[in-house]
Amino acid sequence: MGWFSRIERPLIRDLSIATFALFAGDLQLREAEKTAFASLHDCFVRKLKDGARPLDQRPRILVSPCDGIVGAFGALEGTEMLQAKGSRYSLEDLLGGRQSVERYRGGSYVTLRLTANMYHRFHAPCDCRVGEATYISGDTWNVNPVTLQRITRLYCKNERVAIHADIDGTGGAVALVAVAAILVASVHLSFVDGPLNLAYRGPNHIACGRSFRKGDELGYFHHGSTMIVIGGNHLEVCEHVRSGDIIRMGDPLLRMR
Repeated sequence: MGWFSRIERPLIRDLSIATFALFAGDLQLREAEKTAFASLHDCFVRKLKDGARPLDQRPRILVSPCDGIVGAFGALEGTEMLQAKGSRYSLEDLLGGRQSVERYRGGSYVTLRLTANMYHRFHAPCDCRVGEATYISGDTWNVNPVTLQRITRLYCKNERVAIHADIDGTGGAVALVAVAAILVASVHLSFVDGPLNLAYRGPNHIACGRSFRKGDELGYFHHGSTMIVIGGNHLEVCEHVRSGDIIRMGDPLLRMR
């Protein structure tokens, strides 16, 4: 599917985008930076016009890094999180080891599911410095609610990349775990040379040392997937966040206590 989506022949491109819109719903291409696309993949990973996603600029607010539907969220129970009713998973399994777990013990998390028609790029939730990204090769299970009920520890089985960041001026930490999914899989990071895909075996710890301002682009999914935002115990979920709600990049998500 990844190969097919990159075909740049006009007839295939037009039929593919039309079929995509028929099944995925409104693609909201009126928000896109450009109106013509070279391929279906080009449409998937489209950029938006300036101002399409206003940022909450309050310094104590961490914004949503992406568009998504709110799933499980709340306080970590030690280092465990809820996947779906009756199903939990550990932060250690999600992040691929114990090295970074203690930074987030007793903190908060929000799960954001991207549908196929949503904006696929993700951004820095605050002014921060990314010290490391950990890529973990894995499966490509669908991440819809039905599958989350059926497959235990799904997020810990799928291909994923965890971005670890220090929040400027606070000593606090936040992690963004981009979980790839069915069809195309693969996650692109704008600050890492070369592609991250299933042929790139993991876990791989990639040193970064890059600073970002709130709203700066960090990368994109090649198809709909899930972003799990995890903050240390100095952060809590904003009061308005509710399961099932659609949240957009730039909206308030976490706040400093």
